[in-house]
Amino acid sequence: MSRKRILITGASSGLGEEMARQFAAKGRDLALAARRTERLEELRDELVKANPGVKVAVRALDVNDHDAVFKIFGEFRTELGGIDRVIVNAGLGKGQPVGTGYFYANKQTAETNFVAALAQCEAAMEIFRDQNAGHLVVISSMSAMRGMPKNLSTYAATKAGISTLAEGIRADTLKTPIKVTTVYPGYIRSEMNDKVKKTPLMVDTVPGVQAMVKAIEREVGSACAPAWPWTLLGFAMRNLPLGIVAKMS
Repeated sequence: MSRKRILITGASSGLGEEMARQFAAKGRDLALAARRTERLEELRDELVKANPGVKVAVRALDVNDHDAVFKIFGEFRTELGGIDRVIVNAGLGKGQPVGTGYFYANKQTAETNFVAALAQCEAAMEIFRDQNAGHLVVISSMSAMRGMPKNLSTYAATKAGISTLAEGIRADTLKTPIKVTTVYPGYIRSEMNDKVKKTPLMVDTVPGVQAMVKAIEREVGSACAPAWPWTLLGFAMRNLPLGIVAKMS
């Protein structure tokens, strides 16, 4: 099934920006939301120039403004004549070990990665239930597989939370025209991790996002991206002793 009209949050940089490029190259119309309007407008101009005939709508959106999430999603639906797929991608990588005086940073991560993601899922599912059709995609992380130490503790917990949320929505919509996919990216180069120079298994943005787009287009329930070696590593992370998993982070 071709999902013609695709909404992507967190689209001004990183994985969201590259997903926009790859879906535009497939001829899809796009609704792009992020806080940085200037970068969104530059991306829109780039995509329209490179892909004549593709429609690109942009809106400034802070996903922590929950009322704005519902408002902007509705505006996109009106402008594009419907929404076929929503990719809940906006997220925050900030975090510190729990109990070290950085509650504010962990709170921001929890609010952005889980509560704001819940708002996006709610807004998307209202549209899909009304249409009786649609594809909800939640961008999680391989860190969701187990509890992670140090700076990843809260981040991993939020990604595990949205993965479980997506699975619950999927359970609620089985045997309906509404599909739900959870994508677990491995180490893919992006603005969020650009300062990390030497990470084993890190892949560049374009091939990494190609793997994500392939999984999204298949509309599977869940997928690790790239599939190799992350599907195998995901199994290992879920089943190895915690002490070994902690050393993998």
